[in-house]
Amino acid sequence: MDNRPIGVFDSGVGGLTVVKEIIHLLPHEEILYLGDTARVPYGPRELDQVRGFMFEIVNFLRKQDVKLIVIACNTATAAGLQDAQEINNVPIIGVIEPGARAACLSTRAKKVGVIATKATTKSDAYRRIISTMDGQTEVFTRACPTLVNFIERGELEGGRIKEEVRSYLGPLIEEGIDVLILGCTHYPLIEGLIKKIVGEDIQIINSARVTAQEVKRILTAEVQLRHSDRPPRHRFLATGSGRLFFEIGGWFLGQEIEETETIDLHSP
Repeated sequence: MDNRPIGVFDSGVGGLTVVKEIIHLLPHEEILYLGDTARVPYGPRELDQVRGFMFEIVNFLRKQDVKLIVIACNTATAAGLQDAQEINNVPIIGVIEPGARAACLSTRAKKVGVIATKATTKSDAYRRIISTMDGQTEVFTRACPTLVNFIERGELEGGRIKEEVRSYLGPLIEEGIDVLILGCTHYPLIEGLIKKIVGEDIQIINSARVTAQEVKRILTAEVQLRHSDRPPRHRFLATGSGRLFFEIGGWFLGQEIEETETIDLHSP
């Protein structure tokens, strides 16, 4: 038994899709979520810069006495998950490896597509990880730089985003993929739209969902699940404005966020 919270972070509110799935699978757990809203978005930034941000946040969460840290951001995971794991005694997982593993187990054609931000695509993280799991599987990646803006505007359906998604997915479909990884934690909000475009023959891997499954597996194996008569209390922290949490955070989390705390990562 371990009643400490699970720490989860992202550059903004996209990682709340991971929190939603964790709450669904582990409703008794408490979540400490940190959105780095002062420096959002991470996607267009250089990976070295994102790596620095990630180390600051991991260090902050470790001081909050969390029992597990989830990097709920593909770009930050690509930037330095392994480095963070090597220098911290708190278990840390990202969103790339669970999605990659699920894709390897699901593909029969040995052709996997990945849609993600520019930084995640540039890192080639999915290709590298999948190649270590199954050297026979080909990976086709596609940067989708405009989708986050569509989603954060609340434009989750309609002609414009449909055409944008179709233009990104077309080349992947032509390659003959039979599995598509949603390589950005924003994308589960348009999973239904993506499914309509790719059709029934292509399986979609929701990285938020499979990451939550990995959280459950780890905490169960380590006997660290929360057991308390007190209902869980979730906290939502922001390094900058909490506006995103109130305006659109509820879309990602599946419930309204009533309160956020603004924090300074460098305060003692």
